[in-house]
Amino acid sequence: MSSVSRKVANVAKGYKTKDGAGVSLLRVIGGPISSKSVDPFLMLDAFKSENPNDYIAGFPSHPHRGQQTLTYMIDGIMEHKDNKGNKGLLKPGMVQVMNAARGIIHSEMPKQVEGKMFGFQFWLNLAAVDKMSDPWYKDIPAEEIPEVITNDKKVRVVAGHYEGVEGIVKGLRVNPIFLDVKLSPNTKFSVDIPDFDHNSFVYVFEGEGKFGPEGYEKVVGDQHIGVLENKDRVTINDNETTPNKLDAVAGENGVRFLFLSAKPLREPIVQHGPFVMNTQKEIQQAFFDYQMGRF
Repeated sequence: MSSVSRKVANVAKGYKTKDGAGVSLLRVIGGPISSKSVDPFLMLDAFKSENPNDYIAGFPSHPHRGQQTLTYMIDGIMEHKDNKGNKGLLKPGMVQVMNAARGIIHSEMPKQVEGKMFGFQFWLNLAAVDKMSDPWYKDIPAEEIPEVITNDKKVRVVAGHYEGVEGIVKGLRVNPIFLDVKLSPNTKFSVDIPDFDHNSFVYVFEGEGKFGPEGYEKVVGDQHIGVLENKDRVTINDNETTPNKLDAVAGENGVRFLFLSAKPLREPIVQHGPFVMNTQKEIQQAFFDYQMGRF
């Protein structure tokens, strides 16, 4: 079977909301895009503002259980502290991965009083077998993220593989790809998707681009998500081209976007705020454990 680009099935813009102690953001996954359509991604929040009133209150101490969080900073400085003794400064270009697992209490607070705060936070679901594992936290400095650079593109490989380069984030069960792609005007780009059933999407945050196979491209512009179609092995004939990559072309002013892809867990999800488990009983237990100081 030959390979062809997946089509973009849905284009949407996140809705404006506030979280934490009043931080203004766009909720994309968990907003107009249901987490069920992009399993195992539970949430995508995008925050961008030069107004300190939009971010200065930050995210004071709060609990998590049952998921992993991944934060990617473009501009600004945030400080992480948690009840396991971890502490770190998240600076431009850095990635922070936190495995909440059976329970962690942390805060994310701005360490600036003015200037731009710009970044993204993703929540990745954990498989049932991993939800009660030990929590951990890791800061990844910007200079440790490998890059593939040519005259007309720059690709930061946070996780997964691109043109033989392996990302710095490894060992996650859902085998994610996470690329930060910047293309010059009218530049073409292609990336392989590692398996038939990976759920994949792009999030554009500069310019615009066309995504999908020739003749079926869709334009995705700034602050919009493009969710890719998905087919499993059962629905693909031996003589059918396999939609197992993504093709893109930058617009007249170039484009910068995040590309994410991961293997779905296909497990029941019961979520209440920062607790993500498989049953309502497990959610009740999470509240009890938190109230009893067991996180």
